[in-house]
Amino acid sequence: MEEGTSKSPGHSAHTDDCQQWDPREDCDVRQILDRIADKWSLLVIALLDGQSLRFTELRRKIDGISQRMLTVTLRQLERDGLVRRTVYPVVPPRVDYELTPLGATLHDTIEALVTWTERHQAEIAAARDEYDRRAAQKQLVDA
Repeated sequence: MEEGTSKSPGHSAHTDDCQQWDPREDCDVRQILDRIADKWSLLVIALLDGQSLRFTELRRKIDGISQRMLTVTLRQLERDGLVRRTVYPVVPPRVDYELTPLGATLHDTIEALVTWTERHQAEIAAARDEYDRRAAQKQLVDA
């Protein structure tokens, strides 16, 4: 095995020389960014800010997410230490999800991203309209 490579179960191989903005697929930083930048993960983290929610509450609040995708997302966030899953021994079983202290620190960053998006959504919409207009004109010229 190459030096700096881990083959432990449940952990993908990675190199220890990964740096900020390293595009290699096997870098832990990229894998973590892939996870937390996923649209479903962002929504789950945002919804769990300061509260715990049951699976059914999360599913009802996240428009368009399937039961399977929510299950996968919650498991991945739990594995990464961002979400805590608590099972209560009642019938039917009750399961609550909440942010861990680590997940709460991530929420602050997500909130800044959402604030930026809200502040610049009109500019982005205008840029999209301009791009679409140019693409449509190019399509007419190429036809």
